[in-house]
Formats: sequence, C-alpha cells, structure tokens
Amino acid sequence: MTLPAHSEEPAYIKGLNAPQRDAVLTTEGPVLMLAGAGTGKTAALTARLAHLIATRRAWPSEILAVTFTNKAAREMKERVGRIIGDAVEGMPWLGTFHAICAKMLRRHAELVGLQSNFTILDTDDQLRLLKQIVQAADLDEKRWPARQLAGLIDQWKNKGLTPEDIDAGESERFANGKGGALYALYQARLKALNACDFGDLLLHMLTILKKHRDVLESYQQRFKYVLVDEYQDTNASQYLWLRLLAQANKNICVVGDDDQSIYSWRGAEVANILRFEKDFPGAAVIRLEQNYRSTPHILGAASGLIAKNGGRLGKTLWTEVDAGDKVEVIGVWDGPEEARRVGELVEDYQRAGGSMMRPSLCGRSFKPANLKIVSLR
Repeated sequence: MTLPAHSEEPAYIKGLNAPQRDAVLTTEGPVLMLAGAGTGKTAALTARLAHLIATRRAWPSEILAVTFTNKAAREMKERVGRIIGDAVEGMPWLGTFHAICAKMLRRHAELVGLQSNFTILDTDDQLRLLKQIVQAADLDEKRWPARQLAGLIDQWKNKGLTPEDIDAGESERFANGKGGALYALYQARLKALNACDFGDLLLHMLTILKKHRDVLESYQQRFKYVLVDEYQDTNASQYLWLRLLAQANKNICVVGDDDQSIYSWRGAEVANILRFEKDFPGAAVIRLEQNYRSTPHILGAASGLIAKNGGRLGKTLWTEVDAGDKVEVIGVWDGPEEARRVGELVEDYQRAGGSMMRPSLCGRSFKPANLKIVSLR
C-alpha cells in the first residue's frame, strides 16, 4: 500500500522509521514483526491498529488484538484512542488472552458443559478443590501435595491437553500413574460447580473451536485482522487458538523477539515464533532494529552474548544515541547482594544529581545501567 505525499501523511505515520512504517502499511497477509528491545514496537503496533481503522479496512469490532497483561492492553487502548478518538471504545476484542477467551466462553459455555454465569476460580480456591480430590483418593498429602498436582494440570492445559489427551507417560508424573485420573476428576468437579480455572478459559475455547466448525467459522469471519503482542511468550494452547482463528483470512501480525523468551517455566514456547513462516507461508518479516533506549556500548555487549544463542531468526540492533560509558562487569555472590549493589548504585547516582530518564529522552546515560552484575551462584 502507498500513502499520499509525505506532507499529507497521517500524524501516526510521521516520526516512524522505515521498518516501523513497513510494519504499519503492510496490512494484507501474515506479518512477523521482529522487534528487539527498545525498538519502538508498541508505537508500530499502535499505529498499525489505528491505520486499519482510519483507512476503514476494518471496523474496531472486527480486529482481534491480544496482549499478555491488562496494563499492556490499557496502554494500547489509550494510545490508539489518542489517534482515532472515541472509535477505540468499539474495540471489544482488545485485551489479554484470558479476558478475550472468558468473553467468548460466556457465549458458548453450554458446549463444554457449563452455564454462561460460570465462576472463575482463583489459585486458593483451585488448591482447596485439589486438596479434597487428593484426600478422597487416599493419597499421602505430604508426598503428593495438591500444589504439585495444580502445577502439573496447569502445564497440561498450557499445552492444550484435556484429560482424554493424557497418556500413561504423562499420567506417571503424579501419584504413580494416577495423574490423568485425578485431572479428569478435577475437571468433572469444576463442571459440577459450574466453574473453571484460568487455564480452562483457553482450553475450553480451543476445544470448542476444534469441535464446532460453525463457531470457528463465525469468529474467522468476524476477525478480519489479528494482532498479537509478545508472540515469543505464547504457550501451545495460545498458539493453537490463534492459528485456528487466523487461518481463514491469514491477516495476522505478530510482534515478538526470539531473543527475549524468558517464560518457558510457564509454558511459553519460543518455537512458536521460529515457525511462524512455516505456519503462514509467504509471511512478510519486518525487523525493527533501531534501538531508542540503550547506548552503543550496551548494545554491543548484549549483541555479543545473544549472537551465541542457537535457534534464532537474527537481527542486529543499532542506535544513534551517544556512545556513553563502557560496560563494567561486577561479580556478586547471590541475588540479595546483587539487589543491594544495584540499589546503592542508583542512590549514589541520584545523590550526584543524575537523571533516571532514558537516554533517548534526556540525551544522557544512566550510568548504573552500564553495569553488568553477575551472580556467582
């Protein structure tokens, strides 16, 4: 797509660098936006959302925009609102995975044996219910604690596995092979209580979309465009849900950084972003590489380490910020000492009159940020 002459460009386009502009204007087909740290990916994602609405490619209600936190969703809505005004209030499908799936599930609860007014259990209620199930199974609670079973069930749900999907090998992970049966009992109790936990919000909707073609097609027709933030942190269940919804129009834009996936402990699979081009052949890959946050010395040190990573798509961050101070490496014994050292450095810097603002905003570097503190444990 092309825009009018530069003087006639919308305000949300002006000020973007060339890759950011590409990310906004490449509206049709799958787009993978590889955005390194501090490269203005939120600005690009926000401008893309505003552009789709401002150019009437879609009504606000026809865009699915998914974030990982409520804070990120609020920030995106506020930014888009500053560009397109009250139209942003018509975006019911901008939110977190769980919030959007909860809204969908209220509409289709009966398809998984629930009523539309189902209760969402918090962690404490979930543990109480699992303790009852462990006790009823006559298991030693000290050897097989409910918290361990809760963690295991959460892993299964993050992988999109229902009790029927649990094989003998997975079941062996708890109570000498009783894991799968206890998972099934737990799900049955939840349905009897007309309740679900947070993992069920995605799992139930994934089940509905797989088993009920009419429901899937209705959402595929509704969502003309799909946008996803922090794609490298998606788990298998989230990945499968998104892939189903985007397969019809294939107008999906995912934003992520294959060098920043740190949530494998909660089921995130960096492989999701690595195989995006296979899932959506012909995808446009746009790299945001200009960093607005760090100095060249910091970027050089970080890039030297990241280059050793295996299984990455690759990008080279650069900046126009002044070189700043060189990076120092300080060894400490443990986390508490590391926290103390960082706190002391910040206090010393502030007492000396230093600013805590980012270099891109104030033109000066925050010296403690140039320190790499390494725990020896």
